Amino acid sequence: MPLTNRKKNNLVPEPALRRMPCYLAYLKLAQKEGLKHISSTLIARDMGVDPTQVTKDLSYTSIVGKTRVGYEVEPLIEVLEDFLGFTVVDEAYLFGVGSLGKALLHDHGLKQFGLKVVAAFDVDPEVVGKTIEGVPIYHFEELSKMHEGTAKIGILTVPVDKAQDVANKLVEVGIRALWNFTPVRIKVDEDVVVQNTSLYAHLAVMFNRMKAE
Repeated sequence: MPLTNRKKNNLVPEPALRRMPCYLAYLKLAQKEGLKHISSTLIARDMGVDPTQVTKDLSYTSIVGKTRVGYEVEPLIEVLEDFLGFTVVDEAYLFGVGSLGKALLHDHGLKQFGLKVVAAFDVDPEVVGKTIEGVPIYHFEELSKMHEGTAKIGILTVPVDKAQDVANKLVEVGIRALWNFTPVRIKVDEDVVVQNTSLYAHLAVMFNRMKAE
């Protein structure tokens, strides 16, 4: 019998949310290997996390494992996917069809995690009017007249000097969440969700750690 997801109303700490997709990927591999049950101790050992941390993270979904048995793998996968919002597909617009933008359009894995890019926008005549992986590319000026409120997420892969202006326009037409791949920390109203994903910041951390060894 599948576990019931009794999602709690309190805000889940961001570090826990960051770990949960890693647990999910690990569990899917375990499922492929034929495991039916798995313990927090085993998850912790293989992922380099403290067992109590694994138990605490999973408790935010109200999942409870059984003593000396652990968690049922398949129901745990289902509950985690539901808790993380991966079972419902949200539509998004992508802004900036450069190298990174094109790579995201080619990433078929996004839809598996609940995100579907339905349109892309740019100002470069070399890409406007084309289609990449079934996603049509429009001129940025067409956003206002074509946006019907179905897409609530905007993905920013625009040049640094355009990031804030583009973000302002997106909020103006009703976009309520921004996935920002630029190194600029954009400023928007508090009711707009912003997730910053700076590749350059992670690169700096990696280089720093390499030098420290």
